[in-house]
Amino acid sequence: MKEALIIFAKNPEAGNVKTRLAASIGNEAALSVYQKLLSYTASITKELPIEKIIFYSDHVIQHDIWDNKHFSKQVQAGSDLGERMTNAFADTFQKGYSKSVIIGTDCPELNAGIIIKAFAYLDLYDVVIGPAEDGGYYLVGMKQLHAQVFENINWSTNTVLDETRMRCDALQLNYSLLPVLRDIDTIEDLKYLKTGFNVQHHHPDI
Repeated sequence: MKEALIIFAKNPEAGNVKTRLAASIGNEAALSVYQKLLSYTASITKELPIEKIIFYSDHVIQHDIWDNKHFSKQVQAGSDLGERMTNAFADTFQKGYSKSVIIGTDCPELNAGIIIKAFAYLDLYDVVIGPAEDGGYYLVGMKQLHAQVFENINWSTNTVLDETRMRCDALQLNYSLLPVLRDIDTIEDLKYLKTGFNVQHHHPDI
C-alpha cells in the first residue's frame, strides 16, 4: 500500500506569506516566521516512512530545505484552495496511492505522531480532519477523491471546518477528527506560540 503525504507550501517570498501576520510585524519579519515554520515542518516529516510530496504555491525550488532525497516536488494547480487540494488528491490517487493526507506548513503544534495517526484513521474512516483552533483545519486525508468536500467552501474563514463536516455528513462520508491545534496566522497566534518563533522586528513585546 502506497501512502502519500502532500505538503502544501507557499514559495517563501516577502509579501506573499503570512500576510495577516505581516500587517502587524512587517513583511520581512513575517517571512522569517514562515521560514521557521517551513523548517519545522520539514524536520517532523523528513523521516516518516511514507512518500512525501511538496506542492509549491507558484514554482518548484530544487535546492531548499526540502531535500530531494526525502521529498519529491510539484506545483499546486487550481484557482482556490479547494481546487488545489482536489487536484493534489487526484494526482496522487491517479499515481496509485491508497491513502493521501494533505498538511500545510503553518502549524508548530503538529508532530509526526499525529500525521501517522491520520493515516491509521483512514483504515476506519473515509476522511480524516485535523481541526485548527481558528475554525479551519491543518490536515485533511482521504483514501479516494471526494471532490465535493472542497466545493463552495468559504476558505480562510472560521466556518471552514463546520462547512466541511456538514459536507461530509451530506455525502454520507464518515470522518474522524484529530486533536485541535493552533496555526500561526496572526500576531495573537505568534504571542501564544512565541517559544522558538521569536523574530526581531518593531514589536519587542512579542
